[in-house]
Amino acid sequence: MVRRLIGSILLFQAMAFGQVVDIPTLVVLGTIQDGGVPHMACSKTCCFGLTDEEKANRKVTALGLQMGEDYVLFEATPDIVAQTQWMQQGGATQLQGIFLTHAHIGHYTGLMYLGKEAWGAKNIPVYAMERMYRFLEQNGPWSQLVAEQNIELLPLADAVPIRINPKLYVTPMQVPHRDEFSETVGYKIEGPYKKALFIPDIDKWQYWSKSLITELAQVDYALIDATFFDAAEINYRPIEQIPHPFVIETLELLQDLPAAEKAKVFFIHINHTNPLLNPQSAASKKVEALGFHIARLGDSFSL
Repeated sequence: MVRRLIGSILLFQAMAFGQVVDIPTLVVLGTIQDGGVPHMACSKTCCFGLTDEEKANRKVTALGLQMGEDYVLFEATPDIVAQTQWMQQGGATQLQGIFLTHAHIGHYTGLMYLGKEAWGAKNIPVYAMERMYRFLEQNGPWSQLVAEQNIELLPLADAVPIRINPKLYVTPMQVPHRDEFSETVGYKIEGPYKKALFIPDIDKWQYWSKSLITELAQVDYALIDATFFDAAEINYRPIEQIPHPFVIETLELLQDLPAAEKAKVFFIHINHTNPLLNPQSAASKKVEALGFHIARLGDSFSL
């Protein structure tokens, strides 16, 4: 698989002058909604008409942030084994922490592979908001990871930055979502040169206390919720049952922005039914013709 290198001019300049560089790099390790692809109980062509390569490349949404040999994950997905292998193949061998967004299955259940039945990890930092922290601490099997010291829970607070090394800061941003067991956050990830916004799940942009347009102006890249393309995709079911901003709604919200602002947007967290998964679909071509991007496995962004 070929990585698209996004925003790597600084890295190439440094290499040209013979410098030893260690610019943090954000890597897309998955782009799919929690249930994955093929999706359980789906008999449509979106799941049964795939090639083996397409199946292998459609991982649940996660990001890796590489800092030399060290890396952190954003999300612990059911595909965490393949995703950590991807980071290792890129030279990042030391997992230094995991930032969780919320307690839906695609975002935290990969923690199970850190336990005694699998890796048997030692004190991997897991960053979580207050309700997410308590959920893991008080409910099995996750509480066993805490008791066995496979993971070390570290608290997050809304809008309070975490310094993960001298060059990198991560700031949680609470967003409205289906919060049965935990609150939900996105993250602003700040490197020495550039910033990224990661919001894989949100109900609707208008329900958020912040403005997407304002937040977009403050970053260089934005990887944002694209679960469903439009209402037709979900057979016009009540959106209250599965709240997300439709891609077409986000396109409309951002339609008047300058081209440079639109180019910051990468749609991610894509449902198995969403035509954006097919690069040749009319929906994909529409999004790209309007100046936006669709995140693909292996995309990387220098920070």
